Amino acid sequence: MNIKALKLSAALLLGLVAVAAAGAAEPTALSIMQAVYDRPQPADTSGLLTMTLIDAKGRERVRSLEQRLASFGGVEKKIMEFKSPADVKGTAFMNWSYDEEGKSDDQWIYLPALKRVKRISSDGKGDAFMGSDFSYDDLAARHPSRDTHAIIGSDTINGEACWIIESRAKDSSEAYSKTISWISKERLTGFKREYYDRKGVLLKTLAVQETKNIGGYLMITKTEMYNAQKNSRTRMEFADLKLDTGIAEDLFSERTLTRGL
Repeated sequence: MNIKALKLSAALLLGLVAVAAAGAAEPTALSIMQAVYDRPQPADTSGLLTMTLIDAKGRERVRSLEQRLASFGGVEKKIMEFKSPADVKGTAFMNWSYDEEGKSDDQWIYLPALKRVKRISSDGKGDAFMGSDFSYDDLAARHPSRDTHAIIGSDTINGEACWIIESRAKDSSEAYSKTISWISKERLTGFKREYYDRKGVLLKTLAVQETKNIGGYLMITKTEMYNAQKNSRTRMEFADLKLDTGIAEDLFSERTLTRGL
């Protein structure tokens, strides 16, 4: 459910929509997840992000960030910087996701107190991101080839018919044994996703709470991750989104992490 900047094949998109509308034989689970991954998005986006952390007792902590995202030759690059409060100000995170099958994401974080950029190891990608209910891996664009997929049912969310798709990780060392996604048949976007731990127990549920049509693109603008095992939640809300402004590739560097957006 991460924001993608890759172009979706018009034939694939129209074909899946036609299948859903006509009630014909359903497409494969893999083709649906590939269509979601490739959903048309602008070449670049920038905006403000509010992250609200809510603990089991209902206490809230609010953090403000700036984010930039763009795609360059099959590589989606994202950088975000914390602007407030003071205890996290200046902390910055960068992620590069690759369209190439089998290639893992590259991730870095800058911690002002240490005055250095740290690369996130493969073992660390399942860790919580800045104390939130999102892991580092949740912030990346997961390629469909990393999982096996199966349609396990259908449902209706907010009046839209959805496929329910189970995706099982091919690599048993990953943080999640499987995810279950609710995918809109009409708009080919995810409305909900459940994450299961390595023991197969429900760990978290991601809900898309708001989408907007901006500049002809369907943009996810508000999500909430609920941790069922901790009874905590993290809300992410985007504002002041700007599309296709021509963000330069050299912005996405360790130098920007240390100097700020």
